[in-house]
Amino acid sequence: MNFTEYQIKSRKTAKYPAIGHPVIYPVLGLTNEAGEVAGKVKKIFRDKEGVIGETERSALKGELGDVLWYLAQVCTELDLSLEDVAEHNLEKLFSRLERGKIGGDGDNR
Repeated sequence: MNFTEYQIKSRKTAKYPAIGHPVIYPVLGLTNEAGEVAGKVKKIFRDKEGVIGETERSALKGELGDVLWYLAQVCTELDLSLEDVAEHNLEKLFSRLERGKIGGDGDNR
């Protein structure tokens, strides 16, 4: 499956409340799900000495899928293609790599 197909198919399951601008709910959901990924990783290091077994990997896969779903909805609400966002991100990163700016911080490196 490619990003375009995922974005189209996932949209069929997008049922969320109208709370102002339609991007608000999926952005909040994206933030929440990313936090759940971080929480699971934190607990792996707290409780399992950083060992990521099949159970943990499966749980993270589920949470990462939720992150992807919300990201796809944010893109749709902003009239952006998830594929275009991914391509743009790689172009930016490879430009930084070629210029020796992959490390450090700041958006405009």
